[in-house]
Amino acid sequence: MSSSDHAGGSTLSAIVRDALESLSAGERKVGRTLLANYPIAGLETVAELARRAGVSPPTVVRFVTRLGFTGYPDFQRRLMREVHERLGSPLEQYGRAELQPSADDLARAARIFSTGIASTLDDLPQSEFDRAVVLLSESRQRIALLGGRFSRMLAEYLGAHLALLRRDVVVIDDSELARLAAISDVRPGDVLVVFDYRRYDSQVINVAQQASERGAEIVLFTDRWLSPAADVAATVLPAEVHAPSPFDSLVPALALVEAVIAGVTDALGEAGRRRLEAIESMRGRTMPDQPTGFTGA
Repeated sequence: MSSSDHAGGSTLSAIVRDALESLSAGERKVGRTLLANYPIAGLETVAELARRAGVSPPTVVRFVTRLGFTGYPDFQRRLMREVHERLGSPLEQYGRAELQPSADDLARAARIFSTGIASTLDDLPQSEFDRAVVLLSESRQRIALLGGRFSRMLAEYLGAHLALLRRDVVVIDDSELARLAAISDVRPGDVLVVFDYRRYDSQVINVAQQASERGAEIVLFTDRWLSPAADVAATVLPAEVHAPSPFDSLVPALALVEAVIAGVTDALGEAGRRRLEAIESMRGRTMPDQPTGFTGA
């Protein structure tokens, strides 16, 4: 089997994670070393990766073979292609985008967005989705949300809905001070919801790693190549990012956020309804001249 047989959207990190339980002890050491130092460790020579993992070079070769590659060069070709994809800048994507005006632009966008939403929701393991809903529905756990330059709007959107349904929800400001304060406030059992998409934000990743070290459960929304924050995440919710423009799309990610909101609403049930009712009631008393609906944009 060659790397071409791994087509269909699976990333190397996901392939390794899925295979870990079926590997030998030595092969698992290689897999865990690769995931902990992804993707750098996989770009090293066989001898360097073996030394890093504390195994023999033949064990590394057996590891990539067990993953379905014909050998280490085949494995590295796949990894280098994936790295190029996930780190590709909008400027690089301009060279691949179809930029000529077309009467079919709207229909093309509809196809891309609908396909992205469908594949995002269809490919997500039910167990990952269920785990995220449980973590966000547990009223005893405090929830903080954090996003990057563009994905912050998803953090704010999810945070605003969660705050209507349950207490102890905060969206972390993007200033360094706010992030440091958020880390210092972490208590074991808190939940940190992280949004991080390719050209990953090192500061967002750092917050996730430090919060995890202090006992927080990390819920990660990311792309199919997986932010490095996946290494410390309790659950990972990847979304497609393909767009009709050179810029990655957050449309499938927003659909996934909406699905999570629906799941949390169902999980909280009557408790969520009572909280929303209380908020509506207070809004009606404090701002009598304003419409009282919270469901509008």
